Amino acid sequence: MDKALINSELYKLPPMRFSVSENRTTVTLFSYRPLSEINKQERLAACYQHACIKYVSGDLMTNQSLRERLGVEQKNYPMISRIIKDGIDSNLIKEADPENKNRRYVKYIPYWA
Repeated sequence: MDKALINSELYKLPPMRFSVSENRTTVTLFSYRPLSEINKQERLAACYQHACIKYVSGDLMTNQSLRERLGVEQKNYPMISRIIKDGIDSNLIKEADPENKNRRYVKYIPYWA
């Protein structure tokens, strides 16, 4: 799973979709689509999956790392900030250090970490 997630990030693919039933788990991979063609739920899934991969690899998600993952230019950082805020509001991710007062260097982890 980790290798598949890492490679989907490497090639900036939309997030994988997981479907669990009684007898099996199905994973759907998608071909490349620009961010403008990815809906809100997929953006949240990409944010969550990115936070998970960063966490299990010993790193933490930042605004910059998610920008790179989604292929967004630095000047469009507010778009990524909005996705991160939506991820926090949806309880998919949380701040790694809630005591941090400097918003520029905030890092995020999956909700379960």
